[in-house]
Amino acid sequence: MFEGITHRLKQGFTSRVPSLHHEHDWYRWWVLANIMIGTFMVVLDATIVDVALSKIMSTFGVSVDKVEWVVTAYMLVFAVLLPTSGWIADHFGYKRTYFLALALFTLGSFLCGLAWNENMLILFRIVQACGAGLLMPTGMAIVTREFPPKQRGLALGFWAISAAASVSLGPMIGGYLIDTINWNAIFNVNVPVGIMGLFATAVIQREYKTERTRSFDVIGFISMAAFLCALLLALTDGNAAWNTGGWTSPFIISCFMIAALSLTIFFITELTIEHPLIDLSLFKDFNFSIANGILFIFGFGMFGSTFLLPLYLQLSLGYTAFQAGSLFLPVGILQAITAPISGYLSDKIDPRIPAGIGITLLAGSLFINSSLSLYSEHHQIMLALYIRGFAMGLMFTPLSMAALSNVPKHKIGQASGLFNIIRQLGGSFGIAFMSTLLLRRTIYHMAIYGQAVNPQSDTYHAVAQHLSRFSMDAMAGNQTLGAMRANALIASHISTQSFIQAVGDDFLIASIITIAALVPILFIRTKKREKSEHVIDAE
Repeated sequence: MFEGITHRLKQGFTSRVPSLHHEHDWYRWWVLANIMIGTFMVVLDATIVDVALSKIMSTFGVSVDKVEWVVTAYMLVFAVLLPTSGWIADHFGYKRTYFLALALFTLGSFLCGLAWNENMLILFRIVQACGAGLLMPTGMAIVTREFPPKQRGLALGFWAISAAASVSLGPMIGGYLIDTINWNAIFNVNVPVGIMGLFATAVIQREYKTERTRSFDVIGFISMAAFLCALLLALTDGNAAWNTGGWTSPFIISCFMIAALSLTIFFITELTIEHPLIDLSLFKDFNFSIANGILFIFGFGMFGSTFLLPLYLQLSLGYTAFQAGSLFLPVGILQAITAPISGYLSDKIDPRIPAGIGITLLAGSLFINSSLSLYSEHHQIMLALYIRGFAMGLMFTPLSMAALSNVPKHKIGQASGLFNIIRQLGGSFGIAFMSTLLLRRTIYHMAIYGQAVNPQSDTYHAVAQHLSRFSMDAMAGNQTLGAMRANALIASHISTQSFIQAVGDDFLIASIITIAALVPILFIRTKKREKSEHVIDAE
């Protein structure tokens, strides 16, 4: 039925637009434009949510340890489904898989816009991620197949532009929609674009399906998903308000045990079956293993701390969502400018040098953020973001080249996909760890500041008296009400300072974790290379 409808649509439009015929020279460029729509939407939605977290927290009345799952669940499911996309596309067809993935993503976006509480929003984000995890690699595979080798690099460059543009524009677009409409708009905007993308897919693309397909690794998929979900639940809920037992509670211990058992089953399965979900033999290559370890550390430190910055800007400094989002625009631009330069340098000199410089600059930018305060100025915040943009552009290309330099040609696709999975997983674990750390450090600093404030001291009474008078002048009321407002303002200030100090602690830990990646970089093996045969997209 699906093929019949799309075939009739394609026939009708091909008769009017001959360039849509798959034998026409322009056909592949129509396909590229079609794929870029979906790519832009998926990457946009991965970045646009960060600036909406504070608004979602206030709307549903939840804390950071709960709202983080809006981001973490998306990244986790995205990473879990990435290795399954190749089998699904081979088995059901690439056009059909792309169409259904885009439909699922659009449906998830529509449902997210209707979410009536935080739990339903997290559930609908999982639906979104199911579509996104299949759409990204399938779209890249379609572009790679449709373009001949002499045009493939150019086509993948355009494909990467759509991803880079959404990284830069996502927070700014999201901020504008939140300020002018509401947080639901960041999801609703995907619906009309997704419908147009579905129509374009039905009209433009031709179906491609491999004649022979391998069996699906069900046990490997289930065990991998169980390991990641159980471990993330343990890391996230160790200090949750409902978990009175802390890290030694039966729930947390059970999660760790399930994670350990699932990981054991996963390794045994992947090493013994004929067609594993993930080819673990790739990790026999020393450079591939080291580069993936570095990328996991990067994702852990970088993504784990990135979601904190919009919260700090909006909750502590009073930035609007648009103001907070617009600060991230230079990051993507600087990364896009620096990445080709880094690739050129990596061809001429030891790739460990630009990668090491990138890691050092990234750690430095996170360290600058560790000194954020209630009085931090715009130029201090932007300096760290400028450095971050340069750093990310410097490190991705040489790391990709090092990781894939010794991988056989027929395994390049799976190795590249695995490289991106590791980065996503690092980010998921980083967000879970950093949000837990944020909660612990906030409680710690509130306790310290609370002990330092002596309600019986002359200084406290003087400050409270001034605040009481200010309150009565500004909002009227009697002396008793003024005193209550004064005490509330002091408590609010302590809470704000505790949160900011905890954010600084998170950035400091992220900086230390990131700089630790310099050690494995030293062990990457380099050799004199001929001209690169492959153009690998770092993103």
